[in-house]
Amino acid sequence: MRHCFRETWRNLTIPVGPRELELIRASGWRHFPPRLPDQPIFYPVTNREYAAEIARDWNVKASGAGFVTQFDIDASYLGQFSVQKVGGNIHTEYWIPAEALQEFNVHIVGVIAVIEEFGTAAGSASS
Repeated sequence: MRHCFRETWRNLTIPVGPRELELIRASGWRHFPPRLPDQPIFYPVTNREYAAEIARDWNVKASGAGFVTQFDIDASYLGQFSVQKVGGNIHTEYWIPAEALQEFNVHIVGVIAVIEEFGTAAGSASS
């Protein structure tokens, strides 16, 4: 069993739609599902505000609901990836290659939690 002290964790958020949320739930709230062939990068974001913007503005439009998930990850593992600024000051994210996602999942500390929901299907998808 791996033991981590809170100071060695980094808190991240991921906006997801209902299908991805179901796959996360099926993993026992411990793993993000593999990327689709047209998704070569996994994009955990560094703050709730940016994740909420994506969930509300993109996921709801695409699938009727959007969810902000939050989790902790081993900071020493995450250190191999750089934060990317992709817009305004809040638009910061990590770019994790899809082929590294399985290893990324191993370094999640605890469980993935839903912290915010948007859209008409939100209530039924997270219960």
